[in-house]
Amino acid sequence: MILQPLKLGGSPYDIGLGLGRFGRDAVHQRLRPLPLWQSLAALAGSGVAKAMQAQVEEAFPCIWAEIRGLADGLELPVEEVFLWNCRGDFVRPQSVDGCTTVFGPSAEGWLIAHNEDGLPSLDGACGLLQATPETGMAFTSFVYPGSIPGHTFAVNAAGLVSTVNNIRPTSIPVGLPRQVLARAVLDCDHLETAVAMLSRIGRAGAFHHTLGQVGSDRLLSVEACSSGVVVRQIPQPGGHSNHLLDARLDAAGQRITGSSGSRQCRVDALLGGAVGLLDEARALAILRDEVNPELPIYRRAANDPDDENTLATAVFRIGANSVEWRVYCQPDVQYVEAAGSICPSSANGPAR
Repeated sequence: MILQPLKLGGSPYDIGLGLGRFGRDAVHQRLRPLPLWQSLAALAGSGVAKAMQAQVEEAFPCIWAEIRGLADGLELPVEEVFLWNCRGDFVRPQSVDGCTTVFGPSAEGWLIAHNEDGLPSLDGACGLLQATPETGMAFTSFVYPGSIPGHTFAVNAAGLVSTVNNIRPTSIPVGLPRQVLARAVLDCDHLETAVAMLSRIGRAGAFHHTLGQVGSDRLLSVEACSSGVVVRQIPQPGGHSNHLLDARLDAAGQRITGSSGSRQCRVDALLGGAVGLLDEARALAILRDEVNPELPIYRRAANDPDDENTLATAVFRIGANSVEWRVYCQPDVQYVEAAGSICPSSANGPAR
């Protein structure tokens, strides 16, 4: 398991073009033959696809330019690439981009640790993007070939950390794609702005977001779906897998896979209703847990029931003045794939 380093800058179109060139071979060889890709591409030109595209073009012209660049770099029709980036905005039996997150107060302030779980066929084909756009916020993000950034794990120049987990509603209306809203969060300079972005009326698919920021006295868990958005302040260590935990949203209907249910129960058991502080070693031990051999938290089985494997693990330590981050791609967490630090000039005050 490796992550390919990627540095891109310029206009939104330029960044998209670079992402497309980066992911072109993997998309053509590993993704485009998939039934999921083909079923989505078949919707190109449909009324639903046109309506969603029109909403993105109007509300987020820079992100649409990024998608156009992505399509050109992939050498594919933009309508087809757009629909792949809407893969979680339609009710499908296939799982897409699973993930597990552990979070809570730490000695530095806050800690967010995240397993990025995706298609096993993409092992070694993903990247760690450092983007310096001419408009919008600079950021670092895990990226999948063929996808815009933002729906995985990331931190931006304002010290805003975002990690994202897939949710599977049983009903999804036509609306703004969830990956577009997650990308828009990377341009937000404050937690409140990010929450407002995720709470926009008229969204399509659902995500869970963990949000934290340098200098903030709050760490937030955000469950966002078309039926509503629940924002919860995190007072003690906790975790989240791939289904809604708030009963008000769960009532709208969702699909909970065996893996998601098992991982949530195991995270809760390992934390044991803990109060106090969470540290990196404990978070990594949870995210590397394989006690249940059939439905582990750390997923590397070729026959995973959701067809997902853990491709990378990120740890963000959020303090009063900086975010320190590390990415791991091996079972042995002594090996650090990449690391960095964000020190926003505006940071001040205690993180908690």
